[in-house]
Amino acid sequence: MPGRDYISATSNISTSADVDMEIEAPRAGVYYNARLDPKNYLEGPLSHNAATRLRQMLARPGIVCAPGICDGISARVALEAGFDCLYQSGAATTASRLGQPDVAIATLNDFVGAAQMVCSLQPSVPVIADADTGFGGPANVARTVRQYVSAGVAGMHIEDQVQTKRCGHLLGKQVVSREEFLTRIRAAVIARDSIPGGSDFVIIGRTDSAQVLGMEEAVIRLKLAADAGADVCFIEGVKTEELLRSTVAALAPKPVLVNVISGGLTPSFTTQEAERMGAKIIIFSLVSSVAMVHAVRDAMRSLKKTGTDFASARGMDPKAFFEVMGLNEVIELDAKAGGSAFQLV
Repeated sequence: MPGRDYISATSNISTSADVDMEIEAPRAGVYYNARLDPKNYLEGPLSHNAATRLRQMLARPGIVCAPGICDGISARVALEAGFDCLYQSGAATTASRLGQPDVAIATLNDFVGAAQMVCSLQPSVPVIADADTGFGGPANVARTVRQYVSAGVAGMHIEDQVQTKRCGHLLGKQVVSREEFLTRIRAAVIARDSIPGGSDFVIIGRTDSAQVLGMEEAVIRLKLAADAGADVCFIEGVKTEELLRSTVAALAPKPVLVNVISGGLTPSFTTQEAERMGAKIIIFSLVSSVAMVHAVRDAMRSLKKTGTDFASARGMDPKAFFEVMGLNEVIELDAKAGGSAFQLV
């Protein structure tokens, strides 16, 4: 497969003459793709390609903070706030598109449809998307990767729960065997590396085994996932600062992602705290979804009680709302193209 290179113990490792920097030889039996070596992403301006930009952000100093978005409104507001990476949460997608809990109800089509919309809003901003278990066997995992790449997603995480999965911060989780988990990772890597022209799509291996089989097993699984080609390691449900620090140390130099959900299994680490502990990516999966429940609940109760939405609108008129949704960009485009539809709005 193009770009797929599992180095055997007898391989002679060499680098292309056109690679300027020295690239460290990988360990025997470990996936290695010289083109995707983090050293290749240290220099130069940030790319307009979202996947390449995400790799640059991972290779360079500073933690990547990605707020969870659930729909177009939350994505627009996150961009307005200045976030340079977004997280498409599976739980948030299931809730916003289906009005259902995160218990393996949403399908690949639901996830891809949401991703196409979010990634189109500001295509250079990386979107990391939840891919659950990959929606089936190796062929399904590969299809998920291809569809996410086509949608503009910069990276995805794939986990080791059974197909009838649940939110990682609920109890009663079950996980598949190590080998089945690694089969999912390998399928994702093969699919990514088979994309014509080469893709920078980031593959994140996630384990939910800490609450089921213990932290030692979780770290072992992530080490194996990294050896199989995962670019980032995601351990769900880290319960203490000490465990996060030790996990980061055990998985170095692979970047580690931590998921914070208020009231969930992981403490409410701040971005700054997570960075001090060594995490490279922090996601806040339900930040927009939970805030939306509170805000909409208050607005609906107020409307029911008073018979008007005046208080909940807080002075935001329709034009101001549409400006958050990109109205000014539409007006500018129309004018540049010679149109006159929005001379008065």
